[in-house]
Amino acid sequence: MAPRLGCLRPQHRTGAIHLAVAALCALVLALAPASGATYVPLLGINYGRVGNNLPPPQAALPLLRNLGIARVRLYDPDPATLRAFARTNIELYVGVPDQALATVADPAGATAWLKSSILPSLPDTKIVALTVGNEVLTGNDTALIRNLLPAMQALHDALAAANLDKQIAVTTAHNLGILGTSYPPSAGAFRKDLLPVLCPILDFHARTGSPFLVNAYPYFAYSDDPKGIRLDYALLEPSDPGVPDAGTGLHYPNLLVAQVDAAYHAIAAANSAAARTVEIRVSETGWPSAGGAGEKDAATPQNAARYNSNLMRLVAQWKGTPLKPAVPLRVYVFALYNENTKPGPASERHYGLFNPDSTPVYQLTYIPAHVPGGGGAGDNTTGGDNGYYDISAASRLPTGRWWTWAQAAVAGGVALLMRAV
Repeated sequence: MAPRLGCLRPQHRTGAIHLAVAALCALVLALAPASGATYVPLLGINYGRVGNNLPPPQAALPLLRNLGIARVRLYDPDPATLRAFARTNIELYVGVPDQALATVADPAGATAWLKSSILPSLPDTKIVALTVGNEVLTGNDTALIRNLLPAMQALHDALAAANLDKQIAVTTAHNLGILGTSYPPSAGAFRKDLLPVLCPILDFHARTGSPFLVNAYPYFAYSDDPKGIRLDYALLEPSDPGVPDAGTGLHYPNLLVAQVDAAYHAIAAANSAAARTVEIRVSETGWPSAGGAGEKDAATPQNAARYNSNLMRLVAQWKGTPLKPAVPLRVYVFALYNENTKPGPASERHYGLFNPDSTPVYQLTYIPAHVPGGGGAGDNTTGGDNGYYDISAASRLPTGRWWTWAQAAVAGGVALLMRAV
């Protein structure tokens, strides 16, 4: 039986990972030369602080440079964290916490919040978007839901008054539980009870040019239905035969792009005008390396390594989804560090690529793809002219050789170790 693309239940995602580390120890990435390619960091990462054992934000910067990641999503405008990113040219999505929505839904409150929380960091810190709340529409707080769009609009107006609306977008991140139908992708549709809220939000995105953010987790679909969904399909394995969509004739090589296209179809069904201009970006996706009872079969270090390695390879290809092949897929990995005080199932505390002491939770391996044409407007580039989509280091590799790179903590800094394989 062909696997389903995955019914999407509400996902327990609160907070995100902390991008803080003094050194990278024993992360091994297999890299192959891609002569003539242009390095374009479409990959971003989530940085949360829901833990009591995490390093300070300044420690994140060497790690981000070594990972080649120039996009970071924060969940609040913590002043110390924003200061740590000053003059780094790293693009930040900065969260407006749920508890602030009632304040910023009022125009005067939005102006005051912007003045106190964002403006002091400009222009040194490169803030490119405000994400208003997180997964508000799939929660049960009616006041938050009621304030969501007014807060987005008031913040956009406050940015416009400060001549910052072209520099800083306003958006919000949605749990894919906003979909009432997700399989096949061509049947994607929003929950009917959310349409009165989502339709004007889509109007807002179309009018302001801001992206529609989704937190998309194939892990949840697979763990809910391991008999109906192939593990390789959920793990984005290139060798999986994929799943066809009879409604469109499109072929889906993995579950993540199927989830994104289900959301695109839902937008088109709800607001055809917005569907012509609104871009979906994946604000969170990842796979846990451990879990509690009922999670242990799916939440393993091996599966997490396969998912995130395949995800990095997928993003490096500079391709879109089957429905939107010309729109490169932009993704924020969840997450860099395990956060030990996150609520919910045990898996919630095991999405990190690294432990709080900066040691890797598991090995990541992937072969970068050739990136044709380079980046577009608004894309940061790093790594000089090395020609590689390099997740471990920015140094040039000898042509025709494969290399393993690792970093180990040493007194006073980081030693870069290289050995031929």
